[in-house]
Amino acid sequence: MDSLINPSTGDYAKDEAVVGALKRDPANGLLTAAYLRLTIPLGSWFADKTIGSRLHELDREKDLARVELLAQQFARSALQPLINDGRAQSIDVSTYRPGNGQLSLRVEIVDAHGVQSGFELPVKVV
Repeated sequence: MDSLINPSTGDYAKDEAVVGALKRDPANGLLTAAYLRLTIPLGSWFADKTIGSRLHELDREKDLARVELLAQQFARSALQPLINDGRAQSIDVSTYRPGNGQLSLRVEIVDAHGVQSGFELPVKVV
């Protein structure tokens, strides 16, 4: 089982119960795979140029409603291969824009066994 990456910090999540241990991904690596697909710029992964998203293009966009739609489209496009290869049954992406230069993506994933899990990913906009 893979270690879980904390989407807020980009670092491995620590297990509170065991000192020095890393928290395991409850979805057997699916959350980590989704996180990596969203945070890696599309085409920059050395082993597979199809992994990644276009979310990095929003770094210099203004904090507008249309940017929310773009973020959802970019995220859904990046995560679709997880559904296509059968690792996930469904993936839902929603956004929240507090208006302070941040856009939050909420990703809910139902894995192949029907277990739902998710995370929230901050996306910087101007």
